[in-house]
Amino acid sequence: MEETQKKTWVQRLQKRWGVSASQVFTILLVFACTGFSVMFLKKPVVAYFTNGGESNILFSVIYYILILPVYNLILLVYGFIFGQFEFFWNFEKKMFKRMIGKKPPPVV
Repeated sequence: MEETQKKTWVQRLQKRWGVSASQVFTILLVFACTGFSVMFLKKPVVAYFTNGGESNILFSVIYYILILPVYNLILLVYGFIFGQFEFFWNFEKKMFKRMIGKKPPPVV
């Protein structure tokens, strides 16, 4: 590839994640499925824990704090289903290291 030619977004993700083009699309599909699952779970959870589905500020804060581990668990489940568990397991470890302030080692 010539230096003057711009890389596509798929090529940039391939390089960043170290995967093939088909894996990029599978990984994006896993993220999409996880997001939709969390979105569809919110309404029944809110209705169960609140009166008539009306949530107060405290409930909203607690919900958003607790949804993070649920989202990550669902992400791993979909990653397993779509054959990308190893990628998402490494993704989760790197994300949690960043959250607690540890920088991951540089990728060589």
